[in-house]
Amino acid sequence: MAVLKIVLASHNRHKLKEMDVLLRERLPVELEILSLDDVGMTEDIEENGNSFAENAMIKAQAAAASGYIGLADDSGLTVEALDGAPGIYSARYAGGHGDDEANNQKLLREMSGIGHRAAAYVCAMAMVFPDGSAPLTAEGRLEGEILHAPRGNGGFGYDPLFWIDSLGRTLAEVPMEEKNTISHRRRAIDGICRQLAEKLGL
Repeated sequence: MAVLKIVLASHNRHKLKEMDVLLRERLPVELEILSLDDVGMTEDIEENGNSFAENAMIKAQAAAASGYIGLADDSGLTVEALDGAPGIYSARYAGGHGDDEANNQKLLREMSGIGHRAAAYVCAMAMVFPDGSAPLTAEGRLEGEILHAPRGNGGFGYDPLFWIDSLGRTLAEVPMEEKNTISHRRRAIDGICRQLAEKLGL
C-alpha cells in the first residue's frame, strides 16, 4: 500500500507530534502526518459549529480540501450541573483564549455551592476523504468530577480540577504517558482508527 497521507487540521506542533504517535501505534501502514502549514493552509479555520462534532467536521473538511485525508478533533470539558458548560467554549471560558488560570477560576466560581460535580472531558473526531466517500466520526469521553480546589502541576486546561475517582488523582497528577492511555482524545483516536482499518481492509 502507498504511503497514507493525513492532514491534521491544526497548526499546533505539539498536537501534531502527539497524534502522529497515537496514529502510528494503531495503523499498520506507512503514514505521513502533515499539518495545515505543511500543505500551505496558513489561515485559521473558523469553528462556528454548535457542538464538538460539528466543529471537528468543519475542520476536517477544510483539511481535506488539501487533496489528502483530513483529520480533526474538537474537545473540551462538559459539567452536568452547568448544563454542559463550558463545552465548545472551554478554551475561552473566561474570555481570553487559552488562559487556563482564568478559566479554572471561573469554573470554580460557577461551581460554588454546587454539590453535584460530575463532569467529562469529551473529544469528537472526524476524518474526511478527498474522494467524497463517507466521513468517519468518533467520540471519546473521560468521566470525572470537579474538585473545590486545584491539585497537581502537570497537564493543562482544567486538569488540576478534574478528579478521576478510579485513579484517586486529578489529571494534573497523572504522568503524560499514563494520561495518553486513558484520555478522551486517545479513545476518539481508537474509534477512528478501527473504522479506518476496516475501510482499508487492514
